[in-house]
Amino acid sequence: MKIDMPEAASFIIQTLTEHGFEAYIVGGCVRDSLLGAEPKDWDITTSASPAEVKSLFPRTIDTGIEHGTVTVLMGKEPYEVTTYRVDGKYEDHRRPTEVTFTKSLKEDLLRRDFTINAMAYNDREGLVDLYGGVEDLEKGMIRCVGVATQRFDEDALRILRALRFAARLDFQIEESTRQAMIEKKEFLGQISAERIREELTKILTSPHPELLLTAYEFGITNIILPEWDRMMETSQNNPHHKYSVGMHTLVGIQEVAPTVVLRYTMLLHDTGKPDCKTTDADGIDHFKKHPLRSKEIARLVLRRLKFDNDTLKKVSTLVEWHDWRFMSQKEINKKSIRRLANKIGVDSCYQLFEVQKADILAQSDYQQEEKLTILKQTKKLLDEVVEAEECLTLKDLKINGKDLIAMGIAPGKEIGRILNGLLKEVLENPELNDRDILLEKVKMIKPVETCD
Repeated sequence: MKIDMPEAASFIIQTLTEHGFEAYIVGGCVRDSLLGAEPKDWDITTSASPAEVKSLFPRTIDTGIEHGTVTVLMGKEPYEVTTYRVDGKYEDHRRPTEVTFTKSLKEDLLRRDFTINAMAYNDREGLVDLYGGVEDLEKGMIRCVGVATQRFDEDALRILRALRFAARLDFQIEESTRQAMIEKKEFLGQISAERIREELTKILTSPHPELLLTAYEFGITNIILPEWDRMMETSQNNPHHKYSVGMHTLVGIQEVAPTVVLRYTMLLHDTGKPDCKTTDADGIDHFKKHPLRSKEIARLVLRRLKFDNDTLKKVSTLVEWHDWRFMSQKEINKKSIRRLANKIGVDSCYQLFEVQKADILAQSDYQQEEKLTILKQTKKLLDEVVEAEECLTLKDLKINGKDLIAMGIAPGKEIGRILNGLLKEVLENPELNDRDILLEKVKMIKPVETCD
C-alpha cells in the first residue's frame, strides 16, 4: 500500500536516507492515512541523531532536543523529526527520567502507546507494522503495544487517550487494555490539569462523547471529574425527566453541536442538581435554584481544569441561564428577549437556545413538543430584534456620554446612571431610541448644569 505524503515530508525522508540514515513517517499520520483521513501533522522518525538532523537542514528549531526532537522548517511548514529512542524508567507515571537514543526502529515503535499509532512508512520499504496495527484498524480496536499495564505505568494519560481514540474513531477497547485502564486509573491523579483538560475536551467534542459513560464505568471520572459521578447517582423522579441527572446530561451533550463552549455547558449545566434535590410529599423530585449552584460548580471545574477566562465566562453564563424560558406561548414577548440579550449578549442568546433545545430533547416526552415550539418562537423573535437593529446595549443608544457632557452634566457616575436609565426605557420601548427624544428625556431627568 502507498501513502501519499507531502512533498516536504518526502524530501526530508529522502535527504536522510541519501546520507545513510533510516527515516519514516510515523504514528498518527500513518494511522489517519490508512483510514482515509487527512493527517493534521506529518511526524518523522529517524536513526539520525538530533545533531545529524540539524546538519542536513538549514532551518531547524530545537523544540524537544533533549528527547530527540528537532523541528525542520520547510517553507512555512514545520515537520517534527525525532531520533529513534528508548524511554528510561518512569517514576511519576507522566514522563521518563531519561531517554536513550537507539538505532532500532522496532525498539522505538515498542515504546508507543497503541498499535494503531505504532506504524511507520516510507516509499522505499512501504508500511512497517510490527505490532498488528493494521489488523486492529480493521477490527476497530484500541490495543496497547506490548503489555498494557506497562504502557499505563509509563504515562497514565494514555488511559484517557484510549478513550479519546475510541470516541473519535468509534472503536472498541481491547480487553487487556480495558482491564489495565481500570487497574491503573488512580495514577491519573498525578497528571497535570492541562493534560487532563486536553484529552477530556477531545472526548467531549468527538463524534462519540458517550465514551464518558465508559469512563464512569471504569471509575475514571471519579478521579478526573467526580461531579459527573454525583450526577450519575442522582435520580430524577419528575414528569419532565426519564433519566438520572447524569444520563440526561449525556444525552444533552450528544444533542448539541461539538464546540468546546456548548459541549462543556451541557456537561456542567445540571451539576448543581445533586445539591438542590428535594422530594415532595408525592415523591416528586424538585431542583429549585439549581442553575445558580450549577454555575458555581461549573466555575470550580473549569478553573480546576485551567481553562482560559473567556471560556469560563461563556460556559458559566450559559449554565446560569440555561433554565430561562417562557412557560407558555402567551408569555413570549420581545421586551423579555431584549432584556436577556442586554444581560448576556446576542451571541450568547443564540448559544443559549441551542443549549435549551438539547436540554429539552434530553428530557421526557412530557410537554416536549410545546417546549420546542415555544423555543422556536422565542428564537424567531430574537431574529426579528436583531434584524431590526433594536437597541440592546449602551453602545446602541443614539446618545452617549459626550452628549451629556455637552449638555452640562459633569463627568462621573451620574452620566452612567442616566445612560443606564435611558437604556432601560429603550429596552422596554425601542421607538424611544431617537436622539431628539433621548435628549429631551435627559433634560427632564436632570436640569442642565453649566460646567465651570
